[in-house]
Amino acid sequence: MKPWKTLARRTLLNHSKFLVVEAHTVELPDGRVIADWPWIITPDYINVIAVTEEGLFLCLRQTKYSVEGISLAVVGGYLEPGEDPLEAAKRELREETGYEAAEWLSLGRYPVDGNRGAGVAYPFLATGARRVTEIDADDLEEQELWLLSRAEVEAALDAGEFKLLSWAAAMALALRRVK
Repeated sequence: MKPWKTLARRTLLNHSKFLVVEAHTVELPDGRVIADWPWIITPDYINVIAVTEEGLFLCLRQTKYSVEGISLAVVGGYLEPGEDPLEAAKRELREETGYEAAEWLSLGRYPVDGNRGAGVAYPFLATGARRVTEIDADDLEEQELWLLSRAEVEAALDAGEFKLLSWAAAMALALRRVK
C-alpha cells in the first residue's frame, strides 16, 4: 500500500492556536487527485490515568461544553508548542490534582482522526501517585477530584460514565497494564 501525497494546502480558517482549518490537494495512490480535502489542525494532547500508592485511581468529575450532563474524566490537557508529551502529562497531573507520580508509562501515540487530522493523543499511565501540593487548575469547567477503586472504575467504564471517547479509551488501555 502507498500513502496519500499532499500536493498543496491552503488555510480556510485560522481561528486561534486551538483551531485551524485547511483544504488540501491530495493525490491518491491510483493517481486520482482530490482538490479540496478538509484538514483540521488542533493541538496534540495528553491524558493521564493516575493510580495512587494505595491503588486508587484519580478521576475527575466534571462537565464539558460538548458533553451532556456530568462525566467522569481523566487528567488531560493540550501540549504547549514544543513541549514533550511526558512533560505535559506531568505538568497537567500536578496542576489538575496536586499529585506527582513515581512511575510513568506511555500507552501510545494515537492520531485523533485518521482522515481529517485533529491532533494526536498521548495517553499515559502514572503509578505511585501521591499528593504534593494543592490543585492549581486553570480549566474553565468545574471539577471534583475523586479517588476510585479499580472495581469502581471498571463499573463506571462499563456504564459509560467516561463520556468522552479519549477518556474511555485511555482508561481501558491503562486497566490492561495495572496489576
